[in-house]
Amino acid sequence: MIYKKRIADEILDTKLKYFGAALIDGPKGCGKTTTAKQKAKSFVEFQDENNRKSLLMLADANPDKLLEGETPRLFDEWQDAPQIWGTVRKSVDDLQKKGLYILTGSSSRFVKTPHTGNGRISTMTMLPMTLYESGESNGSVSLENLFEHPEDFDACTCDLSYDELIHAACRGGWPDSIFGEEGGRTAIARNLYRQICQTDISNVDKVRRNPELTDCILTACARNLCTTSAYKTIYKDVISNRLVSEKTITNYVAALKKLYVIEDIPAWDPGIKAATNIKFAPKHNFIDPSLAVDALKTGPKELETDFGTFGSIFESLCLRDLKAYSSRHDGKIYHYRDRNNLRTDCVLCLNDGKYALIDFRLGQGQADEAAKQLCRMERLIGKSNKASEYPTRLPDLKIVITGTKVGYRRDDGVFVIPIGCLKD
Repeated sequence: MIYKKRIADEILDTKLKYFGAALIDGPKGCGKTTTAKQKAKSFVEFQDENNRKSLLMLADANPDKLLEGETPRLFDEWQDAPQIWGTVRKSVDDLQKKGLYILTGSSSRFVKTPHTGNGRISTMTMLPMTLYESGESNGSVSLENLFEHPEDFDACTCDLSYDELIHAACRGGWPDSIFGEEGGRTAIARNLYRQICQTDISNVDKVRRNPELTDCILTACARNLCTTSAYKTIYKDVISNRLVSEKTITNYVAALKKLYVIEDIPAWDPGIKAATNIKFAPKHNFIDPSLAVDALKTGPKELETDFGTFGSIFESLCLRDLKAYSSRHDGKIYHYRDRNNLRTDCVLCLNDGKYALIDFRLGQGQADEAAKQLCRMERLIGKSNKASEYPTRLPDLKIVITGTKVGYRRDDGVFVIPIGCLKD
């Protein structure tokens, strides 16, 4: 199979240029190993069943032997042999060279190691493929260029139909599903979901957990997708169906976060005068919208007429893509909601201080309401700045991302852009 260029490629190049080793973490099935192998000149795969036992024994007895090979040398699923971390770190110190090793792992960020690896091993998180990486977004609007030169944007047209957008969300950004057989593409995501419930949830920290309860918890999380519902509300949904304690559910949720299945999007605190009115509850999301689709036991046919459910799934898809598109600039995703009913679906902050206020709307008719909300948020920040000793930067961009065909710039400065036009 021909390798499809990933946003992560350039990030990995940078890591290897400036650090002795790079760690790629992220959800299972997103393509970490394939991307790492494009750069690696030799590799060790700890989950290769033919050699697993001997490799683990060698890692335990004499891990230095595993470093022998051309560099960059890849250690795939390194968390199975955590001794490798310290061995790699020491080798980087001893050799004083860059780009020596690549490590990959689906839950390795939680592995306890005697040393942090700071300054030697640089970490990057890889996500499932975006619509641009899968070829479904035409990439006519670069998010980076929009931040740098907003005046250059005129208009854009999306090639992605509504039905194709639904199918892309249900299939997910898993490389195997994108490049697999046409009829079985959504089956890849369903299989990943089953593996999470039946195997991964217990393997992540070697604690045996119940697959049915895992499925029940994920279904409850999916029903609250992209909302700020209290976890107690989610727990009640689970408890009403099964005799289980909140403590047990909390344990399962923590394991699912370790696996990069679900995530909390924190609230944004702009430091404005009305800060006491901000609701700081996190927003709940899945790392890929396909997992939420599978948790809800729905699919493309049902979602074609269920606009309410697909609206949340669409938002999840947009959040996934925005994180990937901004990853070269260490983009961070937040949301805003206050007690005056002012909210912003997404606040995208870059490492240079620039940020965008973003709302997600499936239909064109909803864009006007969303744009007014974004402008109201900007006015609130400006008003607070007049009375503040430490003013908050005004947003560099205000964007409504839609599931429609046409993109344009409004008279109030808000950009309306279809998700099928965006790229990094």
